[in-house]
Amino acid sequence: MLKNIDPLLNADVLHVLAAMGHGDDIALVDRNFPAASTARRLIRLDGADVVSVGRAVLSVFPLDSFVNHPVLPMQMVGKPDDVPPVQQDFQKIVDAAEGRPWPMGSMERFAFYEATRQAFAVVATNESRPYGCFLLKKGVIF
Repeated sequence: MLKNIDPLLNADVLHVLAAMGHGDDIALVDRNFPAASTARRLIRLDGADVVSVGRAVLSVFPLDSFVNHPVLPMQMVGKPDDVPPVQQDFQKIVDAAEGRPWPMGSMERFAFYEATRQAFAVVATNESRPYGCFLLKKGVIF
């Protein structure tokens, strides 16, 4: 038992977050993403949506302040400048966790797949909204 830790952060998630180093990426993905075929380390949180998982992760996870966009959602196919509702909601939790606006970048679908193959871990959620896929780059604690 731990105090003040979001219950979505089970032992597997906490282990991965602690083992990651500065500059490592973790992918938080929706239920349509091919997580099993792309992940080096796969963690399933089937009962949770990606925004709740993101909020829990960001409660303990420093984002990389040495890059412009430490959070990269997957772009919509054919509409790279559109921001779907799930990504708007995720932007709100990023800003809340950091205590300031910190705009996300974006990444083309197949580039996102390739980046996910290189990520330290993939957390598969039960997010039902399309394009609920995000790469988070770990920073340092000063």
